[in-house]
Amino acid sequence: MNPFSLSAAELEQRGARWTAQEIRQQPEVWLRVQTMVAQGSTALHGFLAPLLAHPELRIILTGAGTSAFIGQCLAPTLQHHLRRRVEAIATTDLVTGPELHLRDEVPTLLVSFARSGNSPESMAAIGLADQVMRHCSHLVITCSRDGALFTEMQARADAHTLLLPEETNDRAFAMTSSFSGMLLAAALAFGLVPGSSAELGTLSEAAKGFIANAATVFGGLSGAGHERVVYLGSNGLTGLAREASLKLLELTDGQVVGWADSPLGFRHGPKTVINDKTLVVFFLSNDPYTRQYDLDLLRELRSEGRAAQVLALSAQADDLPEHGSNVVFALPAATPDLAMSLPFIVFAQMLALGQSLRIGMTPDNPSKSGTVTRVVHGVSIHPFNQEDGDVSGR
Repeated sequence: MNPFSLSAAELEQRGARWTAQEIRQQPEVWLRVQTMVAQGSTALHGFLAPLLAHPELRIILTGAGTSAFIGQCLAPTLQHHLRRRVEAIATTDLVTGPELHLRDEVPTLLVSFARSGNSPESMAAIGLADQVMRHCSHLVITCSRDGALFTEMQARADAHTLLLPEETNDRAFAMTSSFSGMLLAAALAFGLVPGSSAELGTLSEAAKGFIANAATVFGGLSGAGHERVVYLGSNGLTGLAREASLKLLELTDGQVVGWADSPLGFRHGPKTVINDKTLVVFFLSNDPYTRQYDLDLLRELRSEGRAAQVLALSAQADDLPEHGSNVVFALPAATPDLAMSLPFIVFAQMLALGQSLRIGMTPDNPSKSGTVTRVVHGVSIHPFNQEDGDVSGR
């Protein structure tokens, strides 16, 4: 269903007010994020330039859950752009295995993503990095000025903080504006996407156009009773697929199963998840070489006919298979995959919201059991004795 076909009163009554608002506002939020990064560019460049000048610099992109997937979306493009060692490592992995991931002798920039900055692992990961590495600097990208991550890091000489506009500090359970806002802020900070107001405006308008015509898109999705949704994307779009599948799981309280993979990886066993209650959503790459592999699997899945529907999201239409459902965004042909992630994730968020409402959930607080919460609780942080593990890499 199209969640935006409901009135404001209906969304409020069904417990979806904030989720719907925070999805719908993103095209405007992106413009405010661009302005924020541009206004702080001098200080940001002054912090990053000396670090990036070091040929041995290692960059770790970290966060938990959705915030970890931001790093997975960024890492391939950032590594290619900087010609540096870049890794996306979740805080949940850094905290449980610092000796496996942190290298004392390697100069490191730890880039931390967090909506609230109050998840136990956020500060624990920074504390471990400071404990075991002699040369570690911190770039913090967060949405809450009241969070521990922002309040404790903004005054440090070895850190730089990017505080996003207040609208990105989502009030709903699931991260939507916060995800796309932090992804865009990091992409702009490192020069990975076109950063002018006009170029961001094109992305914003493409997403607005999709939202305005969502009734056509969601009305054309066959099989309202999808029990499984598979998201596929290559390289950085694999990270986006993981975020999209998580959004579906979160907003349906696990009642609609989400799966994510790369197109090539999907053939190696996971393809068996497809049945006649499965919707497959393809995030098609705009890279000409990668796109060949994406289109091969798209044609294969459609010809096999095992899925209820195979939907392709793309920034170009010329080479799409003649038969099948496609959503084409009004974007230039040269739009990089990382930039396309922004309108692509709006689709996935809207689909998750629609599925949540379809099965009678309250999306702003979908966990009926209360086993998962907006900010994770119940994590005990245990002291790390460096003698317990070798963090030197030797």
